Amino acid sequence: MRREHGTPRDGWEKTIESQGLAYHRAAHPEGLARPYWDESVHYVFSLEEIESLEEQVEELHGMCLQAVDHVITTGRFADFAIPEWAHEEVARSWQRRDPYVYARFDLRYDGTGPAKLLEYNADTPTALVESSVVQWFWLKDTHPESDQWNSVHERLVDRWKEVRLPPGPTHFAWTSLDETGEEAMTLAYLQETAELAGLGTIAVAMEDIGWDALNRRFVDLEERMIRSVFKLYPWEWMLDEPFGRHAVRHSTWIEPLWKTLLSNKALLAVLWELFPGHQNLLPAYLDGPRDMSAYIAKPLLGREGASMRIVAPGMDLETPGEYGREGYMYQAFEALPEFEGQRPVLGAWVVADEPAGLGIRETTGLITDDTSSFVPHRIHPSE
Repeated sequence: MRREHGTPRDGWEKTIESQGLAYHRAAHPEGLARPYWDESVHYVFSLEEIESLEEQVEELHGMCLQAVDHVITTGRFADFAIPEWAHEEVARSWQRRDPYVYARFDLRYDGTGPAKLLEYNADTPTALVESSVVQWFWLKDTHPESDQWNSVHERLVDRWKEVRLPPGPTHFAWTSLDETGEEAMTLAYLQETAELAGLGTIAVAMEDIGWDALNRRFVDLEERMIRSVFKLYPWEWMLDEPFGRHAVRHSTWIEPLWKTLLSNKALLAVLWELFPGHQNLLPAYLDGPRDMSAYIAKPLLGREGASMRIVAPGMDLETPGEYGREGYMYQAFEALPEFEGQRPVLGAWVVADEPAGLGIRETTGLITDDTSSFVPHRIHPSE
């Protein structure tokens, strides 16, 4: 694994916008000199490294499913800050094996040892368009002799063919709360993959989904019944809203309700309990940092690196945010590896139950947040 430099393509901004990354200018806070999509650099991996990462991701995913089953069979919903009224519904969702499509692991990896799990974005993962489409076309334009860990698009189409959904079109729901356009473009891309698989689809805003109390069903603005819906609206938000009690019992939601357990930082502590000392895990606890001299406190439902605290010898760093009322998970702190002053996080995609690809975000800081940039990668054919 190494970081290499290159010359950006002429007109790269218009190129990536035409490929679906229309939000790249808005995805960053204003005032940053570095663009969100940065093809002036990229990471190079050997085939052996990628094959090893695939094996590790597949094993991690299997461990996470075991953790979900453990939480449900032992009734540990309170550790995940799930409201009591929803406990049985989460369990039923798992027991039914409600259909799911994709997720993304965030990993610490420097090329010299096993990857370490930082979190599992299994409910509303983004950075999908750039991982699946944009960096693939970058590779074809700039390094056609190389390969890339990237079968995301094909696997998504195949997955939509496999999932068993109720009859009728599947709604794809975006929210007007997203001001960058990232969510709308991500939904549009996923809707396209579903259509390529032969599904009928309808786009709808979450704010335009209504509850038909008389017929006890969700409907869109045209009064069409919503039987199945893909959303990038977090389950913890849905459970906190009045219609949440209806949502857990009506319509097929993707990602499903049981994924509230995978997208919660408490998962990391449960994994450490079930698989102590595993090479891909960092020590993690729910009741405090215990005897760890260096740790990071993560809110159970935090996003984009907000409301975190790093405590280590000579260091006490906090990030702003409004998360944490739901509780914290305490994970051993290992600084992200540094390559030329930048610290990458590997986003490893899983579609269905199979490793599917890689996206990389990097930053100069210790915590990956909304100031981070996305950089492409390639597999060198002779390494």
